[in-house]
Amino acid sequence: MTQYVGYVRVSTERQGRSGLGLEAQQEAINSYLKDGDALLAPVYVEVESGKRADRPELARALKHAKLTGATLLVAKLDRLSRNSRFLLTILESGADVAFCDLPNASGAVGRFMVQQMAAVAELEAGLISERTKAALKAAKANGVKLGGFRGVKVDPAQGLAERQRQAEEYAAFVRPVIAEAQAAGAISLRQIAAYLTNRQVKTRRGGPWDAAKVRAVLAEA
Repeated sequence: MTQYVGYVRVSTERQGRSGLGLEAQQEAINSYLKDGDALLAPVYVEVESGKRADRPELARALKHAKLTGATLLVAKLDRLSRNSRFLLTILESGADVAFCDLPNASGAVGRFMVQQMAAVAELEAGLISERTKAALKAAKANGVKLGGFRGVKVDPAQGLAERQRQAEEYAAFVRPVIAEAQAAGAISLRQIAAYLTNRQVKTRRGGPWDAAKVRAVLAEA
């Protein structure tokens, strides 16, 4: 038996509202499952361009997969991205990945496929960078003034806000399992930590559970 977390994506709001493309992807996911496999709820639906790396639904799907030890199941290979940094975040998440249109590319092979996509994307980015540098060099040689203040400032509070958002999102995944532990008779933080460990639920950083980590999750409620 294999557990899966499903992920589908369309590129426009219009497609998202109409369901165009989503139904076919969800049908592909359902057809991929074998007897005994389990598709965990929910299936994560993204309405975003494949060129963008900030895809919150995929981030949530990856966290869900990592938390439960499930495999990320993508309807089509091209529903991911050719952005190298973005693809590397998938590899670094530690979650296995499978593709409905490549049924033999699951688990380690699926991760290898993503790795190859990332390598190609990195090569494309490098070639674009080289062409851009050459164009800028030619422009400078022709007297074009380059550089200058771009008017962009980084707010340090944004980094803190993002870390807090991630902590709250992770806590939302773990709290239902903590509730299960309490319903099963776990009273102390240490007992809850032992229950989470036995259920093979992973901490945010992948380390062992202890009373302090359980308290931190509960504090996010």
